[in-house]
Amino acid sequence: MRDAKMALGLSMRYLGYHAAGWRQADSTPLGGSQFAHFAALAKRAEEICLDMLFLADGIGVRVRDEPPGAFAQSSQIADLEPTTLLSALSAITNHIGLVSTASTTYNEPFHVARKFASLDRISGGRAGWNMVTSWSQPEAWNFGRESHLDHETRYDRAVEFVDVVKGLWDSWGDGALVVNRETGQFLDPSKLHVLGHRGKHFAVRGPLDVPRSPQGRPVLVQAGASDAGIALAAPSAEVVYSIAHDIDSAKAYATRLRNAVSAAGRDPHGVRIMSGITPFVGRTESEARARYDALNALIPDTLGLSYLYQQLGDLSGYPLDGPVPDPVNPMVRSMGESMVKLARANGWSIRELARVTAAGFGSHVMIGSPSQIVDEMESWFQSGAVDGFNLCLPVLPQDLALFADLIWPELRRRGLVKERYVGTTLRDNLGLPQPVSRYGDYGATA
Repeated sequence: MRDAKMALGLSMRYLGYHAAGWRQADSTPLGGSQFAHFAALAKRAEEICLDMLFLADGIGVRVRDEPPGAFAQSSQIADLEPTTLLSALSAITNHIGLVSTASTTYNEPFHVARKFASLDRISGGRAGWNMVTSWSQPEAWNFGRESHLDHETRYDRAVEFVDVVKGLWDSWGDGALVVNRETGQFLDPSKLHVLGHRGKHFAVRGPLDVPRSPQGRPVLVQAGASDAGIALAAPSAEVVYSIAHDIDSAKAYATRLRNAVSAAGRDPHGVRIMSGITPFVGRTESEARARYDALNALIPDTLGLSYLYQQLGDLSGYPLDGPVPDPVNPMVRSMGESMVKLARANGWSIRELARVTAAGFGSHVMIGSPSQIVDEMESWFQSGAVDGFNLCLPVLPQDLALFADLIWPELRRRGLVKERYVGTTLRDNLGLPQPVSRYGDYGATA
């Protein structure tokens, strides 16, 4: 038995992960662009001691009209800029972490370093940055490109980008702000470091103009199971979001990631792996199954298929009730490969895979009673396959209420989750080590 508690986060983009959740009778279809919706979610998540709120992000409308008609059926086109939203949520919460995606493809390192350092200070040390590359054509068009960067270039740029951001976050050493009214000295210049970076993709002088936060620097988060994604995570990531649909795949991914982290000279158990799950829970399995089926009945075929186009490429040449083919020029390789493996393991057709994928946006779908769902969560956690879960709930806020009322008490009864926050920062609550300055003037000695 593990002594540690599960790490739990709430992914709260849109109205949840189910493609047709907005059509549910008691939903608030426009909630995904309203602050009150997110404020209620944040407060409820903090009440049950979730470790973090997570906002995935894409800097463009990525829903494609493939097959034709899908675009008009999707609710995932109305959004809010995540760091602005998390800054507002920091003022109405006290403990829960605040994590957001920011692209390394269509930002500059100084922009990202400054935004997340500011969020970290505003929140008292609760910020995290999910470092990703951008892959979609609409994002390229929004930033003056006819096509997005190739896979190798995106990740090569990302590795340098992250190193620059970390260097900027190290700008401020302990005691840099003297603030001596008697002598008139505000700053010790020897403890404010100029980065002076010149590399293949970036030239950044520094220093950063945002002082260091109580947790040293924001927590670094990464999502991606490809070799390139793991290579990006290995030297820097402290939390990794994974997608696995069975325990063996989860274990295999954990082994790959931890080996890569170790090879990068870091403690392989200093990284928290959090797998994405979409639980459909009821007081009984039949009740849960009925809700799952009722929601899936609201998914138009065209909308369901659009989820496969993004991950598997153009499937127009294949019969809907035929087997799932290999990915055809997928936008997100790791997710496409995972989906094909899942379909073949279950004997699903293209149509059947589309329904399952649209129900959880590619996350691992669980259907059952509280004890059944917690049995699976506990098995994954106790085996070391994961350190916790990123809750990609079907419909918000309804499924957060169901999680709090049904699943959370069972997790608590088994002693798998903490019942109070153990510290004041996101690092504290995840049990992550304090960062070490490259200049040796804050954190533990390197």
